[in-house]
Amino acid sequence: MKQHVVMLSTAAVIAISAGAASADTLRLLTWGGYAPEDVVAKFEEQTGHTVEVTKSNNEEMIAKLRATGGGGFDLAQPSQDRIAGPQAEFGIYKPMDLSKLNADLFIPSLMLATQANTTVDGEVYGVPHVWGTSGLVVDTKMAPMVKDYTDLCSPDVAGKVSYRLKRPTLIGFAYSMGLDPFAAYGDEAAYTEIMGQVEAKLIECKAGVKTYWGGGDELMGLLRSGEVVASMAWDTGGWKLNADKPDITFVAPAAGALGWVDTFVLPAKGKADDAAYEWINFVMQPEISAMITAAAGNFTASQGADEFASDDLKARYQASFPQEAIDNIKWYPPVPAGLEAIEGGVLDRVKAAK
Repeated sequence: MKQHVVMLSTAAVIAISAGAASADTLRLLTWGGYAPEDVVAKFEEQTGHTVEVTKSNNEEMIAKLRATGGGGFDLAQPSQDRIAGPQAEFGIYKPMDLSKLNADLFIPSLMLATQANTTVDGEVYGVPHVWGTSGLVVDTKMAPMVKDYTDLCSPDVAGKVSYRLKRPTLIGFAYSMGLDPFAAYGDEAAYTEIMGQVEAKLIECKAGVKTYWGGGDELMGLLRSGEVVASMAWDTGGWKLNADKPDITFVAPAAGALGWVDTFVLPAKGKADDAAYEWINFVMQPEISAMITAAAGNFTASQGADEFASDDLKARYQASFPQEAIDNIKWYPPVPAGLEAIEGGVLDRVKAAK
């Protein structure tokens, strides 16, 4: 799970307050773990650039860039669903020049999905960096039949399953039911119809749910104790449990895991585009990306980087994500206005149902 850490380095404060930075200085606005000190040191040694790291989260990134009209930083890393909307409304990014990136370094399906979700008026504004998914965490000995979201409704696991009453559950169940909720994002009536079908399914399944979990620690305890043998949860949680209990692991659902992507974007008033492209090409090298995985806990969009991860993590990742499972990930697109209200009503009615 991503750790949202907000920390502004002294150097970054000085640079921003001064209103200028050297073209040889890369001012990076990113998440904790995405620019570890050993990676920064290697980049600075090899390129001669200086890197000033500001650690943040989605809300803080957008707020900082809005406040300056896209100034103060040369490269930022919001999630892909935080790009098209803010760009259309506030104009805080500049288009990417894809010719300056080594496309061979990126997992193709991730690159294509991110470009599609970050295109505004025909221009691409983001490329992928770190990603993760939610899907199923399963005790494969006790619940081998659980391969998809709706398998959580199976009588074989009744009373021993858990999931959250949150939007990923609605999206996952929809896909498992043969529906395509993301394709309906632009049609409120169609989306309402899909959510109505999911609502009926969740109410039908409610009697078999042990509990609707609220926090990661709660779910981990339920799975460790055996009270729950299958749940919707994040990949990193499943891999962490697998280290303690080998029968438990993350399973990419047959309908597709639900994926988030943190990107690279160029702020509109950035002053060091060349250094930004150099950083992207540098950190997307498999060996360097593996260093970021070790620091952040999530994998990157670097092609082949999993080969350089620790043996234990690599084995868990490869077992959960053969290539066909990666290609089947359903990546979250930007959420249109009004959809969260529809989802909120569904979740409230499922919660209230007897």
